[in-house]
Amino acid sequence: MAIRLKERLGRKFDEEIRFFKGMMQGPKTVGSIVPTSSVTARRMASVIDTNSGLPVLELGPGTGAITKAILAKGVRPDNLVAIEYSTDFYLHLVRLYEGVHFINGDAFDLNRTLGVLRGQVFDSVISAVPLLNFPMQARVNLLEDLLDRLPPGRPVVQISYGPVSPIIAKPERYHIRHFDFVVRNIPPAQLWIYRRS
Repeated sequence: MAIRLKERLGRKFDEEIRFFKGMMQGPKTVGSIVPTSSVTARRMASVIDTNSGLPVLELGPGTGAITKAILAKGVRPDNLVAIEYSTDFYLHLVRLYEGVHFINGDAFDLNRTLGVLRGQVFDSVISAVPLLNFPMQARVNLLEDLLDRLPPGRPVVQISYGPVSPIIAKPERYHIRHFDFVVRNIPPAQLWIYRRS
């Protein structure tokens, strides 16, 4: 029991050190001061329809907290495509989650980053990209690109730490819904859902 606890604490410490190093690398890498909580990760993964048969697209998996929740939801590893900008995080994730299709690349250039998967339709998108670090037009462009890759009505879920949606409303192009406010996250997290009707 004590050995298992020691191993768990060691992994947690290693994850937080890795996260802190990532935070020092720049705004495209990390959007928070600590990894996403398991409560938040489970809430984000809850929107996935595991019966759709379509893969899930994850953006900004970081140290893998949300990846873990997506897999726990019942998504097969080979049915999860995850794009990570940080090479250090990417290498860590590849070692940690065997079978997941991790891509080391830029979510803001999806056609190039997805490569042969550029035409793939996804069930949903689970995003932890630190949108507030990017210009508004880049955020809108990313969202519209993501929505183009989903069946109508399927969600893009985005975590953010500001009081309002990190993407401005364009009701004629997409709908925004506040999904949750998770206090059990450091800092407390706002979850937003974006869809086309």
